[in-house]
Amino acid sequence: MEAGAAARDLDLKSLARAQALVTRIVAERHDRPSLVARIASETGAEIIEGIRRPGDDLNSVELSKRYRTSRTPIREALMLLEKEGLVDVPPRKRPRVASPALAEIREIYRARAVLFEMIAADVAAAITPEGLQALREHFAAMEAAHRAGDLNGFVWANVDFYELNTQLASNRTVKRILDSLLLRTARLRRLSLSQPGRMARSFDDHARLIKAYEDGDPQLAAALIRSNHINALAALEGYLLKAG
Repeated sequence: MEAGAAARDLDLKSLARAQALVTRIVAERHDRPSLVARIASETGAEIIEGIRRPGDDLNSVELSKRYRTSRTPIREALMLLEKEGLVDVPPRKRPRVASPALAEIREIYRARAVLFEMIAADVAAAITPEGLQALREHFAAMEAAHRAGDLNGFVWANVDFYELNTQLASNRTVKRILDSLLLRTARLRRLSLSQPGRMARSFDDHARLIKAYEDGDPQLAAALIRSNHINALAALEGYLLKAG
């Protein structure tokens, strides 16, 4: 299926959120002409949303026709996405959508678990009433999506919740590291949460995390956020081992 045809069958709101996420990361890290950034943002969003699947070829001729440009901006855009872990550009071979190995996925989730332990402990120790209210609002969006069975809505509310956590912790170094992993985990997060019972388990974990923040309990908050990441990894491992 062509990317354009597949997009019509997907949640366009979710696609727009994915594009905004890629745009933010690319814009923050790479100073490139607007066309290159646009190609990177739209192609990256299609990868995150599953329009382009792991291992799919990224044909520079097809992309050149789509964007009515030469192959040079296409190559630059794909190189940006390679740096963010969404694309592989092998020597003397056609670029393709990255297919992270299970070992790499384990590394990413374990790293995120450790970093978010630190974030959650810092947030719980010093959260303001305003910060707590903002987290409650993101959690309410997760709750609404959970009750509606809206996977995409839950995924993006989850992204917003964790983004706010990193902002509230005011640790710029850790935030930069987590941002570097964000695009690598965006499509994996949806896959994990789509597994049977996983959304409900994640919702319960976040309900307890909000309570830990309300109680100002850094140790419990850190343990809960680590547990959520380890459970997410276990869901991915189970799926990928069965599929592989």
